[in-house]
Amino acid sequence: MRRRKSFTATVAALTLGSVLGGGAVAQAAPAPPPPAPSETPCAPTARACVDLSTQQTWLQENGRVTYGPVPITSGKPAAPTPTGTFQVQWKDVDHRSSEFDNAPMPYSVFFTLNGIAFHQGSLERPSNGCIHLSTSAAPKYFDSLAPSDEVQVVR
Repeated sequence: MRRRKSFTATVAALTLGSVLGGGAVAQAAPAPPPPAPSETPCAPTARACVDLSTQQTWLQENGRVTYGPVPITSGKPAAPTPTGTFQVQWKDVDHRSSEFDNAPMPYSVFFTLNGIAFHQGSLERPSNGCIHLSTSAAPKYFDSLAPSDEVQVVR
């Protein structure tokens, strides 16, 4: 009567065989490397990052870039965009400026108490302090950011 080898004996034989150049041993694929760290200048806690020196912005989650970089225009010298860490205050998809002659500010995401927002705007000229986004980036920021999300603006 033939006896079956135990599982341990089979594994030991296969391992010894591979060491001695014998039969092949199936090996588990190595785990994939973790995603590369964020390439933004902001803290991992920031959901949106703005770099005024490069005129770029990103969306990120736990320090990993989820969208961007995308180009922006920011405040002109007479009305600079403030730097610092802020929280999204509120959003308005069809906002119009009460300060600037009812100017349209589509996809507005306000992140300061004094009315600074991400919104669709010209990438050819500076703003009055807001972050202008392209027609494709503005809806993405509007849909991705929620009240209390952290926004960091660095220089």
